[in-house]
Amino acid sequence: MRSIWNGNISFGLVSIPIKMYPATEDHSVSFRQIHTADGGRIRYRKVCELEDKQVDADEIGKAYEDADGALIPITDEDLAALPLPTTRALEIEAFVNASEIDPLQMGDAYYLGANGTAAAKPYALLREALKRSEKVAITKYAHRGRERLGMLRVVGEAIAMHRLLWPDEVREPAGVAPKEKVTVKPAELDLADTLMATLGEVNLNELHDEYHEALEALVAAKVSGATPTAEPGERPAGAQVVDLMAALKDSVRSAKEARGEPAEEEATVTELKAPAKKAAAKKSTAKKAAPKKKATAKKATAKKAAPKKRRGA
Repeated sequence: MRSIWNGNISFGLVSIPIKMYPATEDHSVSFRQIHTADGGRIRYRKVCELEDKQVDADEIGKAYEDADGALIPITDEDLAALPLPTTRALEIEAFVNASEIDPLQMGDAYYLGANGTAAAKPYALLREALKRSEKVAITKYAHRGRERLGMLRVVGEAIAMHRLLWPDEVREPAGVAPKEKVTVKPAELDLADTLMATLGEVNLNELHDEYHEALEALVAAKVSGATPTAEPGERPAGAQVVDLMAALKDSVRSAKEARGEPAEEEATVTELKAPAKKAAAKKSTAKKAAPKKKATAKKATAKKAAPKKRRGA
């Protein structure tokens, strides 16, 4: 791997020379822009507005645009001379529990490798201290023109760093939750719990990018001159009024069938107040049965009375 940043981890008075490497890679299929009329490639060229000509990369520098539009050149030497310890070092500020870090703050991930033989011992010291404490280190560092926050943690036998957003860079979720007042019934929560338990856990290593695979197949078909034969995916049906309980029950049954489990247990789930309805039904049945008993009694009395009239005759 090629390092993208060299510096030091400042751990109190201990300095650990390190190199920073990207911990992730992008497998996206890249597209180019073309002129649809003739298929010509569309390119972006960097042009100097004063000379109206294309400029090479080694001739391009940085500048700060003032409020009145004036451009103030800023050189790499200017940035390196900033009176900040974080310009070439990761300054460890504190050690905290990982649960204290809001996942919304976490950004890109990097591996930090020991830079040189002398760095091996202090590197291992920090790694083992993080392991034993079961904590993560919060660090500050300067990268790409600004000071940033980072979180150091142990991954295998290496130290990894996650870039963190500053707390004021995380927006509040105002206006995101539904404004309508809704009530979730206990029976609905029970079914949701059952569905969660049925879906169970997942091995992330077994998941794969199906969209990427379909896109590669599409490109391969285009290259060979064949007509793509893939069926388009189903479009979301949009907002619908559904029976939530029925949808949850169907989801539980489908999940169990997908896992090869029997779905008989789904029939045992009952909604609230169902016993009251059954009791009411029993009472109404009892009331209807009472007249039948009286009618039977009258018939029996009539049968007994008939023979007495014949004897009198």
